[in-house]
Amino acid sequence: MGVYLLLVVGATTAVTDAASACGAWPACGNGFALPSSTAGWVALGHRAVAFLVGLLALATGVAALRERPSTRVAAALLLAVVLYPLQSTLGAYVAIAGGGPLATVAGVTVAASALHLVVGLTIFGGLLAALAWRLESETGDPDDAPDGVPDGPASAGEPLADAVRPTPPAWRDAPLRRTRLVAGAYFRLTKPRLMWLLCLVASAAMALAGGTGLSPRVVATTLVAGALSIGASGTFNHVLERDVDRRMRRTSDRPLAVDLVSVPSAVAFGLLLAAVSVVLFASVNLLSAVLGLTAIVFYSVVYTLVLKPNTVQNTVIGGAAGALPALIGWAAVTGTVGIGGIALATLIFLWTPAHFYNLALAYRDDYERGGFPMMPVVRGETATRRHVVWYFAGTLAVGAALVGFARLDWLYALSGAAVGAVFLWAIVRLHYERTEAAAFRAFHASNLYLGTALLAIVVDALAV
Repeated sequence: MGVYLLLVVGATTAVTDAASACGAWPACGNGFALPSSTAGWVALGHRAVAFLVGLLALATGVAALRERPSTRVAAALLLAVVLYPLQSTLGAYVAIAGGGPLATVAGVTVAASALHLVVGLTIFGGLLAALAWRLESETGDPDDAPDGVPDGPASAGEPLADAVRPTPPAWRDAPLRRTRLVAGAYFRLTKPRLMWLLCLVASAAMALAGGTGLSPRVVATTLVAGALSIGASGTFNHVLERDVDRRMRRTSDRPLAVDLVSVPSAVAFGLLLAAVSVVLFASVNLLSAVLGLTAIVFYSVVYTLVLKPNTVQNTVIGGAAGALPALIGWAAVTGTVGIGGIALATLIFLWTPAHFYNLALAYRDDYERGGFPMMPVVRGETATRRHVVWYFAGTLAVGAALVGFARLDWLYALSGAAVGAVFLWAIVRLHYERTEAAAFRAFHASNLYLGTALLAIVVDALAV
């Protein structure tokens, strides 16, 4: 996480031109003078922290190699340790060239800066790979992968007994309570827990695309339309999975599973939400309407009917549904799909497995009862925990690169590193504890990371 902090702080230093305030090495001025500005102190502080983190990485490598780890762990650590001096050298070159005569060579400084970021990401990846493989060797069980389970539809279990599923009161017995339950049921059909997070994704994309020049009407219309599209998608998901919901304890009390809302009523409700959503998107621009309709169809049909019951990669591919709000938000402001929107969508796409695999671990038996080929059911819990680490690494790598794409500032850099450290800590504890509580802790830590990062994007983008 120290290496990751250097990545995001270094990228932020570059995009805010703080590096140009100290165009010498190792200090400023003639190479040994103290900075004369706040920006110069930031640049010098970054170099000092880089030196300390380098010592920490070296100590980590030496301590690990003394324990004679596996070949792949040793190779990953050696790669990170060997590349660190190269990373420092590139940093020194960029600092000197950025403010001196070398800057006049076309493209040289830009290429060095890009290589500087790539080498930093490689060091970060090497350390994460070593961690993932070490955790697997210490906490994994090679025999926990189910034998003979295909990468396809799983066998569904029996429906839960009626005594297990809640029974809502009839209209005649308790009309007031039944009315409250029905009203709440329609609200639950919209999946409000997904709604706030995906609307925050769209808000971050709009902030990145428009900055302080955002139109309040466009923002309000896009968010309302987005909330309605999420509600429509959730409603159709409830309709299509009502029989499966009756087999799973986690979902056995959903409105259609307990017949609190009829199927025709739910379908009509979903179609109404979808129609209003598309009309509102169209009032912003046509591309937003097309992307909004695509999001509804993808989640309701492609994910729910095709991916979720048929392939272990359902969570990975299904991450596109969560990534689409980033493209919608960007398109609502610009009328196009820009590189910033794609970068944010990629962040959400990679975050989804790192987030949802924790829930799959917590509800492994439930998903098996429902007949879903989730990663823990098909590949086992050891493989699932390993994939959580890989997707965590990918998420943070894109998060660091996003600084350059979107020219974000210090709030995003520092808060992302802080909550990223909390997320990683929860993942490590999940490997050692291997309990439902640990899986939920990692699940909530992933929410904390994304929510904090998105809020920081909004604040940074609007403050520019």
